[in-house]
Amino acid sequence: MAIRHISALPFLSPLTSPVLRQSQRWSTIYQRAVLLQGLPVLSGYIANEIPSFLAGLWESVLRAVPKKKTSHMKKRHRQMAGKALKDVKSLSKCPGCGETKRSHVLCPTCVKAHPIDIFSLAVTYNQIISASGASALKVHSTADPDFPLVQTIEAAHKIGCHHVVTSRNGLKAASIGFAGEIKIWINNNGEWSEETALSNSIKDPEAWAICLSEDGRYLAGTTHDGHIKVWDLNNKGEQFRDYETKGAFGACLDMSIDGKYIASGHQNGSIYMFNNETGRMPFSLSGLVKPVRTVAFSPGGKLLAAAGDAKVIVLYDTESGEQVTQLTGHSAWILSLDWSHTGEYLLSGSFDGKIKVWSIERRACVATHSENEKAVWSVKWLPKIGRTEGFATAGASRSISFYREATGG
Repeated sequence: MAIRHISALPFLSPLTSPVLRQSQRWSTIYQRAVLLQGLPVLSGYIANEIPSFLAGLWESVLRAVPKKKTSHMKKRHRQMAGKALKDVKSLSKCPGCGETKRSHVLCPTCVKAHPIDIFSLAVTYNQIISASGASALKVHSTADPDFPLVQTIEAAHKIGCHHVVTSRNGLKAASIGFAGEIKIWINNNGEWSEETALSNSIKDPEAWAICLSEDGRYLAGTTHDGHIKVWDLNNKGEQFRDYETKGAFGACLDMSIDGKYIASGHQNGSIYMFNNETGRMPFSLSGLVKPVRTVAFSPGGKLLAAAGDAKVIVLYDTESGEQVTQLTGHSAWILSLDWSHTGEYLLSGSFDGKIKVWSIERRACVATHSENEKAVWSVKWLPKIGRTEGFATAGASRSISFYREATGG
């Protein structure tokens, strides 16, 4: 199209003169002169032929020039001036093995027993328990600033553990492995041991997610066929309730602090909440359009947070069942939620490695952290020490990261 227009322009007609054919050299010079003289006419001609919405771009296209790349010398000067990536200086020695490690991050030498993703964290007033695809459970002290390893429970689950939970009083813990076995643990002066008789009395190979009541009396679990079962640990593990949903896989579960409500999230996006006192579902929640991977009651029990593959956090009023608000900002699946002890903040971890802190009063994200792009399977607030709050995260990085309110890392 462009060639046909150019050949029809009047300023090219001298190129066909017999005089120019006598000398190839002079013909070339004349062609260059005529083309340069006629360039403004050519520009205006083509500009009239292009659509009107592109006419404003033509001038910028003619003036466009390649952008100059930053030279290696310039990059080096910036690095020497301190504007490039800074060296990691927050290093300390591990009190357990003596190796150098990053501050507020577990020693990689000590956590080699977690060769697979860490799927779950559970917190007491002075300890944190981690469970992974490996057979052992790890217990670290949160009372020491270096978070040393204080106990390793070997062969807790033969083919790995995907959920571990503790009671808020820190006296009982429960874990469930990939083989479906549920084990109950008792805390004896900081040392955890299995209560074998109680573990043997609770057998449900279809169970998946579990949670414990505040006093450690009741244990609840979801099943593959959508049931929610509650066991009384003070009565030899006898089944207390059996709630039935619409048959969708129960991916997550939580119980309010007062033990009044129990909520579950399912693979089909449904969210169910039951009243443990009446054994009935007080109302139906709107749910999400995609799988729900985590649910969490606020400390006061007035709000229920739910999130999953929809990449949003939904807050529900537990008294009315109405949706209060949605918190948006994650760009990947949200895998874990946890409330701060005062209920002022909500912590979330996602599949792309992002950890966000949300202000419930402002309904907005107030902090975002990211160590890497690997999935964060579990996030937990740590016991408050003085006026400082902190939290821990774990996931596909196979290590536990600790954050403090003052520095954020």
